[in-house]
Amino acid sequence: MKAVALVTGTSSGIGLFTAVQLAQAGLAVVATMRNPAKAAALKAEAAAVGVELDVRALDVQDAASIAACVNGVLGDYGRIDLLVNNAGSGFLGTMEETTFEQLTQVMDVNFYGVWRVTEAVFPHMRRAGSGRIVTHTSIGGLIGQPFTDAYCAAKFAVEGFMESLAPVASRLGIHVSIVEPGPVATEFVATVREKLGQNQPTEASAAYTTMRDSYLAASTQVFATAQTGADVARVIVEAATAEQPHLRYVTSDLVRGIAGRKYVDLTGDSIIAMTGSRLG
Repeated sequence: MKAVALVTGTSSGIGLFTAVQLAQAGLAVVATMRNPAKAAALKAEAAAVGVELDVRALDVQDAASIAACVNGVLGDYGRIDLLVNNAGSGFLGTMEETTFEQLTQVMDVNFYGVWRVTEAVFPHMRRAGSGRIVTHTSIGGLIGQPFTDAYCAAKFAVEGFMESLAPVASRLGIHVSIVEPGPVATEFVATVREKLGQNQPTEASAAYTTMRDSYLAASTQVFATAQTGADVARVIVEAATAEQPHLRYVTSDLVRGIAGRKYVDLTGDSIIAMTGSRLG
């Protein structure tokens, strides 16, 4: 019987390619998204490479939706061997420009959502004595980035959660891995920029305009040579199928260099100098 994978956030980008590539690797893939009506691109990609996917609804912000999906998968397949936490949402804004409601939304999708889904699946893996959890975080969960205060806070929280869970889970036969991409050319970036345009100006906004413009210009250059969603998906599949998976996977030489800098420089001074250099 094929191993069963449950993947969140598969309507586009990294999640879409992850679902398809896992199916190509021989897994039975349950590809989930908040609104299955948006599965056209996913289904087209699956059809193009000749694989089948089981597309289901799962909203990481809704505990009832998560329970219904997980219970449905267990009822139909009898098992979940792999969970890929991919669903997420970006946000641009300094602390002063971020309302508490916006902060709550970012944390709810990017951190609480990962917690909810993992919490729903984990007991079944524990009882089975086996399983894998692969969580797509970000270099923003390791290195704070200007104008992404809330987003990086959420990703740092996910990193802490998974790193803390990993040694305990391993004693139960469950492997936990974290995949950290850097810049990725997907719809995610365009969506984040669109949200920035919807933010209401505040008294503090003028103080950040020049720095933000400089940062966005520098970021545009970085994203011009960014990895694709398919590139990152290949690393997620590697983590999901490795005989002895690592805790942490970085997806490019760029991220490897940045991550290595943080681990070597215990003061953090070079990190601040590097990320601050984009502010003009």
